[in-house]
Amino acid sequence: MTGKLDYRWHLREVMATRGMFSTTDLRPLLAERGIDLSPSQTYRLVVERPERLSLKTLMALLDILGCTIEDLIEPVAARPARSKTAASGGSADAGPAPGVGDFRPKRARVVPPEE
Repeated sequence: MTGKLDYRWHLREVMATRGMFSTTDLRPLLAERGIDLSPSQTYRLVVERPERLSLKTLMALLDILGCTIEDLIEPVAARPARSKTAASGGSADAGPAPGVGDFRPKRARVVPPEE
């Protein structure tokens, strides 16, 4: 079975090596190549890891930055999902460890005032 892959997005780092330190530097260069993104879309493209990216946008980025796809996208092995027992610090054999939900406040006892 092949391991699952994930990726790292290096647009911000590649831009910095080319002397581009602001997302506003990128927007007009994309527009010259027919890619019209809003300021917030351009910011998210640079700062966050995109889940979807059109090939036209990718090709425009490669052209603007003079780099290859390997410079922008680094494939990495996906981290395995942690099970609940591993996340709580317990082992599978020892039974479930107490979690936050196990610590419930005690009900207040209301005692009528003495007369």
